[in-house]
Amino acid sequence: MLDVLIYLIHPIILIVFILLAVAFLTLVERKVLGYMQLRKGPNIVGPYGILQPIADGVKLFLKEPVRPSTSSPFLFLATPVLALTLALTLWAPMPTPHPFTNLNLGILFIMALSSLTVYSTLGSGWASNSKYALIGALRAVAQAISYEVSLGLILLATIVMAGSFSLPLFSMAQESTWLFLPAWPLMMMWFVTTLAETNRAPFDLTEGESELVSGFNVEYAAGPFALFFLAEYATILFMNALTTILFFGTSNNQLAPELTSINLLVKTTLLTTLFLWVRASYPRFRYDQLMHLVWKNFLPLALAFVLWYIALPLSLISIPPQLI
Repeated sequence: MLDVLIYLIHPIILIVFILLAVAFLTLVERKVLGYMQLRKGPNIVGPYGILQPIADGVKLFLKEPVRPSTSSPFLFLATPVLALTLALTLWAPMPTPHPFTNLNLGILFIMALSSLTVYSTLGSGWASNSKYALIGALRAVAQAISYEVSLGLILLATIVMAGSFSLPLFSMAQESTWLFLPAWPLMMMWFVTTLAETNRAPFDLTEGESELVSGFNVEYAAGPFALFFLAEYATILFMNALTTILFFGTSNNQLAPELTSINLLVKTTLLTTLFLWVRASYPRFRYDQLMHLVWKNFLPLALAFVLWYIALPLSLISIPPQLI
């Protein structure tokens, strides 16, 4: 009975902590952008504005969920739920001290789930029955599919270097040195690709407010819009945590698992801050530049790196002998 109770409570605890992290990430983003632009961020609700995320969440979920009269009722409400569900399910194979599940093919699971996110984007644009929402959804799907190609190839290169599809074994493969050191160009391409995959500036054409008035979610308001918002920021945190595991290692200390958690937390926080720094520094790309970058630059480079690491002798890659 106790095992069943723990099995039911564990995912709820995981979801609650992810949503809390997402809520306060929005506050950190507004504060960081404020100080980078020589202004104050939220500073009214609570001490130093710390209760602002709670006020925003209450405001959004108490508003009337208006929808267009010609929209598809079921699909219009189902797509935000699908987006948040996929964003939270991505965390299942993460190698935390008390993992939700232990998957031998965790990276394949992540790739399969992340590719499903385009359905929530396309479904929301189509269900709105609005030309602007549909155009925004189509270009968002084109962007997501394009960058998933280079994302998959970069993941394949890291799999070849680590010698496993299992995320916990990446920590063992980086006991002597981080994968970032022998493969820093790959990591830089990965970081830029995650910016595009999560629709962050300067690749935020999916929600180009100055062009298509927020793109695919233009008809959404109140609670359904908040679900899209939560899904986007949960994916940002997940991508940075995955970047840490793939390229910067996490001290795989079985005797003190809390050290592994602190290690992962600190590195993920630093990478997330870099996300915010990029948003404050760079203007938005043109759409043709966005596609040129991935198809003419990242795709051939990622393919070349995959072939290079396959041909590279294993002795030149720092892999523990027990994994070879």
